[in-house]
Amino acid sequence: MQLTDTARRFIVHWGEMGSAWGVNRTVSQIHALLYFHGRPLNAEDIADTLSVARSNVSNSLKELQNWGLVRVTHVLGDRRDYFETSSDVWELFRTIVRERKEREFDPTTRLLRELVAGPDFEREAADTQDRVRETLRFMESLGAWADEMLRLSPNTLEKVLKLGASVQRLVR
Repeated sequence: MQLTDTARRFIVHWGEMGSAWGVNRTVSQIHALLYFHGRPLNAEDIADTLSVARSNVSNSLKELQNWGLVRVTHVLGDRRDYFETSSDVWELFRTIVRERKEREFDPTTRLLRELVAGPDFEREAADTQDRVRETLRFMESLGAWADEMLRLSPNTLEKVLKLGASVQRLVR
């Protein structure tokens, strides 16, 4: 498959942004290709289009599947697996936020709770205890807020975002 200049720029940029976010560049580029293309592709087509090794594509697709960003589908008359991603940007956003929260944010909150509840915590300096407790309160509040936002429909979430921008202008 030949990429247009627009597609190439989108995919390269998404790969660079993925690297900045701590995601493998090829993983990000594959997701960008599937999103931009909008139709299922098999691993061979992905490897050829992006000029990357087939093994790299397989590993990247597994990672995308583990994140819930890519799913396997099939094409009538073709035995190969095809891969697709959602074309709904809100669904993708919610999936990424939910996964990052579960993988990165929630373990930190759990650790802070364990530290505060632990027998050695009271031996720390009072100002250290205050900072850790305040961090825990912040993390719990932000986590609860994120959970509530993830429960909202895309339409409602968009309204909340717009309302938030309006409130910010009012407060300033």
